[in-house]
Amino acid sequence: MEILPGIHRIEAPLGNRYIAMYLIEGDQGSALVDTGLNESVMETLLPYLSNIDHPLDRIRYVVNTHADFDHVGGNSAIRDACPDAVLLCGVDDRSQIEDIELMIDERYGEFRPHGFDEAPETKDFIRQVAHTVPMDGVRGSGDVIDLGSRQLEVLELPGHSRGHVGVYLPNERAAFIGDAVLWDSVLTATGEPAFPPTYRDVAPYRATIRQAQELSPDHLLTAHYEVKSREAIQDFLQGSSLYTDTVETVVLDILDGSSSSLTLLEIIERGHARLGPWGLDAAQYLVYPVLGHLEDLCARALVKEDVHANPPRYGVAR
Repeated sequence: MEILPGIHRIEAPLGNRYIAMYLIEGDQGSALVDTGLNESVMETLLPYLSNIDHPLDRIRYVVNTHADFDHVGGNSAIRDACPDAVLLCGVDDRSQIEDIELMIDERYGEFRPHGFDEAPETKDFIRQVAHTVPMDGVRGSGDVIDLGSRQLEVLELPGHSRGHVGVYLPNERAAFIGDAVLWDSVLTATGEPAFPPTYRDVAPYRATIRQAQELSPDHLLTAHYEVKSREAIQDFLQGSSLYTDTVETVVLDILDGSSSSLTLLEIIERGHARLGPWGLDAAQYLVYPVLGHLEDLCARALVKEDVHANPPRYGVAR
């Protein structure tokens, strides 16, 4: 649907959720933010463009916000449909965006030393729905994507991933941020909690939230939440910040109350009921934020890691 003049939000199914892609029109071409899955392009995006009589050759740029399969899985289909479009992303996510096997191994598989990994059938599903291609370039803060009548300012928004980027339209005060901020839960399409916010690097994530607060946009456009404006934006950002404080408090409480050091999964087992309403199957994705907080707390000398243990174990620094 057209949410602002020349700005379209295109929602494609993603299980019991959705992935929102965005088309931004200018007088010298258009830009697409994220490509969803392969079927998102073939079954949702291309029919939408046909319905609004938007020529495929007017898409000049495609911006992948970050290296997750549901944001880049349609890249191959876009390359076929719009061969002259320039595909862009953040520098630190480029290698995973270009190679789905690397993404599966490095991004989704990084928790193997802690005893958690995606199931083989999940990895097979990712391979089936995400078809990646080489990118044409990278963009970072201060770069501008020129559509003639619209200038897209690139934002670096790390935390959920190291190379996460977004774009900002100053005239409309609209920020397109992908998964850069994730509230206190990722939601289903009907607004129910689906699984925890999967931010990974705590200090950059908190800085990204502050950056969005300081930007103070009138419109906040995300991939998995409804369009947010004005007061709802600040509530969303503040709630996201408060959740990081909650995770830190719970992790420290658990470690302080334990007579022995604990593994990442033991911390999650003891604390997930305090961190959200999900069952344990969904709560296992707390590996992302909880490990991030453990690393942050270790860096601040509040927690110590037994690096010789297998899996690694953590305790309060006394």
